[in-house]
Amino acid sequence: MTSLSILVIVGLAYIVIFGGMALLRREGLSLRLAAESVVLTILAAALTLIGVNVHPVAFLLVLYLVTMRVRLLVELATISAKRGRFGPSERLFALALRLWPDQTGRFIVKVNHGASLLQQGKLDEALTMFKEILEQQASGFLGRKYEAAAHYNLGVVYLRKNMEGEAIVAFNKAIDTLPGSEYARRAAQALEQRRKKGNTKSG
Repeated sequence: MTSLSILVIVGLAYIVIFGGMALLRREGLSLRLAAESVVLTILAAALTLIGVNVHPVAFLLVLYLVTMRVRLLVELATISAKRGRFGPSERLFALALRLWPDQTGRFIVKVNHGASLLQQGKLDEALTMFKEILEQQASGFLGRKYEAAAHYNLGVVYLRKNMEGEAIVAFNKAIDTLPGSEYARRAAQALEQRRKKGNTKSG
């Protein structure tokens, strides 16, 4: 098998595998990922044709870094926020939005940015962020994991704003969206705490 054939197979397999994973996560097909992968495959094939040796592993790494750039930046921003370094975190979230994310990528940035705003105690900004995200869920590009995360974090915002009724609704939606997930478990714990608190008061 020639180097050119291997590169083409790697490029096509990458599209199929990551496209399939997106469907399994119910995030919708990313035309941006497919288009970028095709362009990079064509460039790698062209380099091979003119005599430049492109190693398949290096090509796969470039494919991943380019097409997953937004998710990778979000991971770095989230790690930074968890360590209390909110300045760098905000800049990374802003950079991720400037790097032409697809619709799913944009949702991922916003959900994680909203969680960071919640960590910072910026409740009104976080509330606006999560409500906007959930209003756009009908687009089909907000995966169940991130939808559950948005409902759960919205519930936390409501709790901190002493809006218990709204918080209970949001927690129940997190559970209904993705039962068995980390966010459903946290939501169930929050609801149980509210129930115990209510029983204590009534007793």
